[in-house]
Amino acid sequence: MNLENYKVKDMKGEEVSLADYKGKTVLVINTATECGFTPQYKPLEEMYEKYKAQGFEILDFPCNQFGSQAPGSEDEIHEFCTGRFGITFPQFGKIDVNGENAIPLYKDLVENSKFGGFDLKNKVGLILHAMYKKKDKNYKDNDDIKWNFTKFLFDKEGNLVKRYEPTYSMKKLDAEIAEQL
Repeated sequence: MNLENYKVKDMKGEEVSLADYKGKTVLVINTATECGFTPQYKPLEEMYEKYKAQGFEILDFPCNQFGSQAPGSEDEIHEFCTGRFGITFPQFGKIDVNGENAIPLYKDLVENSKFGGFDLKNKVGLILHAMYKKKDKNYKDNDDIKWNFTKFLFDKEGNLVKRYEPTYSMKKLDAEIAEQL
């Protein structure tokens, strides 16, 4: 899959071609404002500030599918993220990442990447693992997006490099982004 082949909606509902990000290293994230992972906005913004001059972009897609943790409108979500965390990277319209209403980008991300497992040394990773295992003992075999702040890294040619689950180390992610640049 190539990022440049997709179109998405911005916060105002206008279509945006992801070909606009050609030649950039891109991190795509599904987010939520009321999630235990919401504080990841801070290191994400720090990475964005550190690397954007080198051609790095973060594309933020709010999603309310996990615990209804992104309940606001696009404007409310944007106001929260800019006011509380000072984010400056692009935010898009609220989407579904799984199921029949998932946008084509996310349908293909799920189809072209493997669930990497939760970090079981992380307290929230243990909670998510227990929650999913209770519902489906084979949940690890399903590649659907499991939670907010799942990340996908694309190289400068728009090719998918790697999927990162929400419990993945932000320091390791920073180093892997630096390698792509």
